[in-house]
Amino acid sequence: MERIRVVVRYRDGRVLKGITQDFFPDKNSFHLFLADNPSDKPIEVLVKELKAVFVVRDFIGNPQYIERKEFLDGERPFGRKVEVTFEDGEVMVGSTMTYHHNPSSFFLFPADPKSNNIRVFVILSAVKQVRYLDSVQKSFRDRLNSRVEV
Repeated sequence: MERIRVVVRYRDGRVLKGITQDFFPDKNSFHLFLADNPSDKPIEVLVKELKAVFVVRDFIGNPQYIERKEFLDGERPFGRKVEVTFEDGEVMVGSTMTYHHNPSSFFLFPADPKSNNIRVFVILSAVKQVRYLDSVQKSFRDRLNSRVEV
């Protein structure tokens, strides 16, 4: 299995950084080898407690870098362009193709290709609003509740 670097953000504000080999979007849990002590046994992470799982390039990132929160004219990402507002106020902009496969979560690909985040597994229970940024400006939850396919 591929080892991926992730930053796990809990709904209560806790943050863990580490490596996982058994994260799957349709599973209720996965195991995390903590970055600050990779030789320890992994801890079990319960998805229902999370805000999101950030698949990252590295654990440090660039604190001075300001991530672009918009698509540039002419950019055509795969999927739908969306703006995600989490319950804690964080806003992310990106594209998604996978929300309809699992009504409780979806993958977001950041609009900024220089972002430290490669992709983000968003847990809908931690989301205040998802707004489409193309054609129809109807909220994500409204579409989900009305079962309209996009």
